Amino acid sequence: MSFDRFYDLWLHQLQLLLHQLVTAPKPHTDEQHSHTTQLIDRVMTHYDDYCRIKTHAAKHDPFSIFAASWTTSLERSLHWISGWRPTTIFHLVYTESSVRFEAQLIDHLRGRRTGDLGDLSPSQLGRVSELQCQTVREENEISAELAHWQESAGDLVSLFTVDDEPNTERLVMVLEKAEDLRLKTIKTVVEILTPQQAVEFLIAAAELQFGVRGWGLDTDQMRRDNI
Repeated sequence: MSFDRFYDLWLHQLQLLLHQLVTAPKPHTDEQHSHTTQLIDRVMTHYDDYCRIKTHAAKHDPFSIFAASWTTSLERSLHWISGWRPTTIFHLVYTESSVRFEAQLIDHLRGRRTGDLGDLSPSQLGRVSELQCQTVREENEISAELAHWQESAGDLVSLFTVDDEPNTERLVMVLEKAEDLRLKTIKTVVEILTPQQAVEFLIAAAELQFGVRGWGLDTDQMRRDNI
């Protein structure tokens, strides 16, 4: 199966998981808490599968993975090493938290705990901030590795010769590190959050992905219609 085909199936499954996240009741009872935790685990396994299959595909054809033909032109314009930038997660967390906090400001002023993303504790905010700083450092290190690879590649035509395996393997390693960082970041954020907060975060992440993709599909179609 081509990665393009896999991605179509993966997106379809993500849409089903998103529906389950949206319709899941807030975990009040032990049974609901267990159901929510299992649902979160399924979503995280789904992201893990994506990173694993993508990394495997890159070992066979890293250039096609970097080209990312399964995405729209808009999505590719936002890419960092063939995928979303890990630090995007923190912008999403802070934005969702701010919106929910402002919407429930009266409750917070009255000391009522909402338990959602707008109700992050000081400890949670501190851990998210520390993770953000660490992720920025790792992003910069991987970006530097890619820049070094590009500089040392020299004549780009040589990259397509059969005897240039070391350069190709180094490129694959860069992509593997980027995928690992993406997965590690989203997993750690989910671990910091409560189950209810994690569900809200995963809903926001999936809706952002589908929103950008939908906008990109519309833009690409308009461009084709105007040719």
